This record gives sequence, C-alpha cells and structure tokens, in this order.
Amino acid sequence: MLGLDVHDCAHARAETYKFGTLATGMVLTVEPGLYFQPDDLTVPARYRGIGVRIEDDVVITETGCEVLSAAIPRTVDEIESWVTEARGITPAGGRRPSR
Repeated sequence: MLGLDVHDCAHARAETYKFGTLATGMVLTVEPGLYFQPDDLTVPARYRGIGVRIEDDVVITETGCEVLSAAIPRTVDEIESWVTEARGITPAGGRRPSR
C-alpha cells in the first residue's frame, strides 16, 4: 500500500492489509530491487556494494491498473537529460538565461 501502511504496517488492519483483496481505487507501490553486499563473491566486482531499486506507484482500476509513475525517466540517457534540463544547462554546456 502507499502511505501509512508502507511505513507503519504494525498499525494496519490485517483484514485490509495482510489478508485484504485489491479493489478499484487502491494505490500501492511496487518496489523490485537488487542489493549486493560489498563482499558478495557471487556477483561481478563492479556490482558489489550497490543497490538498485525501481519504484512504481500503481492505482487499481476497474479494468486492471494504471502505473502513475510511468512518465518518470528510467534509462541512463533519460535520467541524464532530465537532470540537465532541471539544472538549466544547454547541450553546449552553457546556462540558459533565468526566467
């Protein structure tokens, strides 16, 4: 679930949280992730000690679901472009004039 139930599960009602059924209008977070310990010899050295998590917020609809975070950049190129734009840097490396 998104919100209080995520951070304070002990206070969530079992009938709606642990044993509940998804219903139209409910919003939840889907958080697949990979976390590698610094000494994990089962993964290549370059991945040791890092973690990667992709988090999406999803609303349950009458016909399935809608990913609310679908427009968020995901690839390296998309993220770098978004950060560059947010910082107001032009492709040539100069700053755009302030508005």
